[in-house]
Amino acid sequence: MTPSDACIAFIKGFEACRLKAYLPTPHDVPTIGWGSTGPDIHMGMTWTQGQADTRFAADLTAFAAGVTHDLAGVATTQGQFDAMVSFAYNVGEAGFHDSNLLRLHRAGDYPGAEAQFGRWTRQKGVVLAGLVRRRAGEAAMYGGPA
Repeated sequence: MTPSDACIAFIKGFEACRLKAYLPTPHDVPTIGWGSTGPDIHMGMTWTQGQADTRFAADLTAFAAGVTHDLAGVATTQGQFDAMVSFAYNVGEAGFHDSNLLRLHRAGDYPGAEAQFGRWTRQKGVVLAGLVRRRAGEAAMYGGPA
């Protein structure tokens, strides 16, 4: 599967593009573009819009591939896939791979998996309003029409 246009718009809605590296929260890592992070991202760097868009496309492709791999052989709707790609994009591939959300989805417990989104709203023990909104949107996407 590939992320839908709705998935891309959803992620971009939460990862507003910034062309200068910043810390989204005091306990976060340097971030640039459409939420790009990694060892190559550092404070003080700047990108062009083209660099941000290119990296977003590459990151999205990588996260979608990771989610696809983790879902091999499991019936998944486009909405479920999109929600899990957005989730993985935000928490990281390892966080998604080790999550109860994935475990419950793979077991066919879709209501249980949908409920798991709401458990991922904290950073360093503090509930963040932006994560509450994002997880509610992901849960709605996951539980939406096939």
